[in-house]
Amino acid sequence: MTDDLTPVIAASTRWLVAAYPTPGGALSQALAEAQARQAVSLAATLRYPTDLDVQLLHLLAPSGSHRLDGLTGCDPRPDDTAWRTWIDETVVSWAACLLADPALATRAACQALAASEHHAVGGLRRLTDPGNRDTEAAPLLRHPDLLENIAGLHRPQLLELLSADRVELP
Repeated sequence: MTDDLTPVIAASTRWLVAAYPTPGGALSQALAEAQARQAVSLAATLRYPTDLDVQLLHLLAPSGSHRLDGLTGCDPRPDDTAWRTWIDETVVSWAACLLADPALATRAACQALAASEHHAVGGLRRLTDPGNRDTEAAPLLRHPDLLENIAGLHRPQLLELLSADRVELP
């Protein structure tokens, strides 16, 4: 059985970028996708910190995008649904929380690095310390008010998780 989070990360990133599109061109799209991928990767690592957690995810399957689509008013085409089954609602909600609050993302990154069995949690600068170009490329993806419908779904669980094993920042 696989212990790979790649399908969940790819589908959840794709959903976030589609739900909160960038107003710019190809560079803005790439920067927005990088930020979304970093947020989703961190959220997935926090949600599924061990190889056993990931194996259980693959066995039981993620939640899919139905509720998220309803909250954002998305009506997917019938031929555009297969990848949506790999979306994890909690991961997307936590990623929205992290995108809206870089300080929370920094705190989450410290905890994930300390507690995860996965070694893919790294390179999170665009998420934790976004530059002007990053924020200009993804104004909808980083807007706390626009993300609130999604972020609010599972924010209490994320905050509880982050306060359970409080890691001191340098």
